[in-house]
Amino acid sequence: MPKKYDPDLKARAVRMVTEALPDHPNPTGAVRHVAALLGIGDEALRTWYRQAQIDTGAKPGVSSDIAEENRRLRRENAELRKANEVLKAASIFFAKELDHPRTK
Repeated sequence: MPKKYDPDLKARAVRMVTEALPDHPNPTGAVRHVAALLGIGDEALRTWYRQAQIDTGAKPGVSSDIAEENRRLRRENAELRKANEVLKAASIFFAKELDHPRTK
């Protein structure tokens, strides 16, 4: 199970990578250096750095805000579909009841 990192640590690590870029030949070197300093995984930090670039508009991609909105809308859509199925089943049930009136 992946570790949950504090958002402040993530922001600090990304800021450190940005500051370390001039001292390294490529972003990978900066990411490895900062990850070793902070004791976090290279791949996790690389992912955070890439997402930060997307969020700031430096690189194309889906920003964190849009991704979160998409997740929320997908959950809501799934709930509405389930509710729709329940309502359809109920309408079929009651339609059958109306077609066959009971005699007393």
